[in-house]
Amino acid sequence: MCSIVGLQGDFKGNDIVKMLKTSRNRGPDSSGVFLDEICTDIDPDDFYDDNDYGIAFGHNLLSIYDGNDRLSKPQPVSNENLVLVFNGELYNFATIRNLVKKVGVEAEITSDSEALLYLIDFYNKGDLLKAVQMANRMIDGDYAFAVWDGENLAIARDPLGVKPLFYAENDALKGFASTRQSLKEVGFIDINTLKPEHILYNWQDISPAQAIYEKVFDGDVDKIDKFLRLSLVKRVDGLREVGVIFSGGVDSSYLALLLKEISENIPLKVTLYAVGVEGSKDVEAAIKASKSINLPLEICEVTEDLIREALPQVVKAIGDDNLMKVGVGLTTYFATGMVSRDGIRVAISGQGADELFGGYKRYLKSFVEGTLNYDLREDMSNMYHVNLERDDACSMLNSVELRLPFLDKSLVELVLNIPDNKKIVSMHDDMRKSFLRKLAFEDGLDYEIAYRPKKAAQYGTGIDKILRKRILKDTDISQYLE
Repeated sequence: MCSIVGLQGDFKGNDIVKMLKTSRNRGPDSSGVFLDEICTDIDPDDFYDDNDYGIAFGHNLLSIYDGNDRLSKPQPVSNENLVLVFNGELYNFATIRNLVKKVGVEAEITSDSEALLYLIDFYNKGDLLKAVQMANRMIDGDYAFAVWDGENLAIARDPLGVKPLFYAENDALKGFASTRQSLKEVGFIDINTLKPEHILYNWQDISPAQAIYEKVFDGDVDKIDKFLRLSLVKRVDGLREVGVIFSGGVDSSYLALLLKEISENIPLKVTLYAVGVEGSKDVEAAIKASKSINLPLEICEVTEDLIREALPQVVKAIGDDNLMKVGVGLTTYFATGMVSRDGIRVAISGQGADELFGGYKRYLKSFVEGTLNYDLREDMSNMYHVNLERDDACSMLNSVELRLPFLDKSLVELVLNIPDNKKIVSMHDDMRKSFLRKLAFEDGLDYEIAYRPKKAAQYGTGIDKILRKRILKDTDISQYLE
C-alpha cells in the first residue's frame, strides 16, 4: 500500500509536495516525484520547488517486500515511453513479469509497478486507453494507478474498488490522489470518486464494458474452499508475518484457521488482533476462538479516553461523522495500531464476506422477496464507498495495508452465481451465510465459532455504546470534519 497523487494544468512543484506530505502516513518509507520530464526521489520535508509545471506525479512508498526477486521500490517508474505511479498489489506479479520477459523486455523487473509499466508498454501501439484496458484484463490484484505517455493520461482502479482513488477539477487544474485530503490541500473542493474498474482517460470517465459483479460464472460450491485458500496464499506470498483483524466470528476465524494451515508449509508468523471494551462480546469470542485455533492473540482494551483521543483523526480520515462508520472505523484503527506497533505492515480482514454470502439480517427480506442475488450484487458493487474506503483510510493512519481475501476477483464471480438457498436456507435462517459456516465447520472450525451469531463490529466491541451514551453528550463529532 502506498499513496499516489498527480496534477495536470497550471501549478507549482511545491503543490505536488503538499499533496505528498498530507498522505505521508500511507507511505512513510520513501517519496518520489515526476515533474514534466524528470523522475526523482525526494524528501518532502526538505524539497522546495517554486517552478511552474504542466503535469506531475507523486508517490509515497510503504515498503513491504525486500526479497531478491521482488522488492518494494521507489516510484514513479518510467521507461522511454511511459511514466507510472501505482498503489496496491499484483497477486500474479511473477506471471506478468515472465510474460513481459518473453516478449523481449530486457530491463530488470523486481516490483509490481515495473511489471505493470512494461505490460502496458507492450500493449501500447499508439492507443494508451486500449493498452490500459488490455493490461487490466491481465492483472490480478487490488490497485489504483496512473500512467502518462507524454500526451495522454490514464488513471485506473481495481474491479471492486479495494484501493481508493479520488479526482477533482477546476478551471486551472485537474488532480487525482489516494486521499481526499491531498486534493483539498491544493484547493480542490468538489471531489469525485473513481468507480471500480473505471478508467479516467484524459479526465473523461470510461466505464467498463461489463463490471465484475455482472459477469456470468457458473457457481460450483465445491470450488469455494479452493478459491478462498488460493486467495489467501496470493495475499501472504512473500510475507514473513501477517496480522489478522479478529473478532472471533466465522469470517475472521475461518481466515485465521486457513492461515494457520498455510503457515505450516511456508515460514509465516500469524498473529490475531482483537478490539473491545473489557468483557465485550468480541473480546470474549476472540479469546475462545484464538485458543481453539491455537494462534497468539493481542487485545486492545478500549476505553472512553482512548476513543476520545482517536476520534478527531478517524472522523477526518473517513470524511464522515456517521456513527456506524465511525464505530467500525475506530475498530479498524485500534486493531491496525497494534499491528503497526508489532512492526507488521500487512493485515488480513474478513471484510466482504457478509455482502458475498448474505450475512446481514436485511438479506432475510431479500430472500423472501426473491431479490437476494440482485441485492448482493448491488451491495458488492457499492462496497467501495460504503466500507472499503473507510477501512483503508483508518488502517493507513497506522501505515498498515489491509488485504481482503473474500474480495478476490475469481471468488466473487464464483459465489455471486451460487443459488440463493446456499447462502440463506429459509426465511427463519437467523444465522445466514449458511454455506460459509458449513464449509468452515467442515474444515475444522469449532461449531460454536462457525455458528456464532453475527454482531456488527461497533456493537460487538462496545464502542458504539461509549459513543452514544458518553461521548455524544458533550461532543459534536462533526467538528472534526472541518
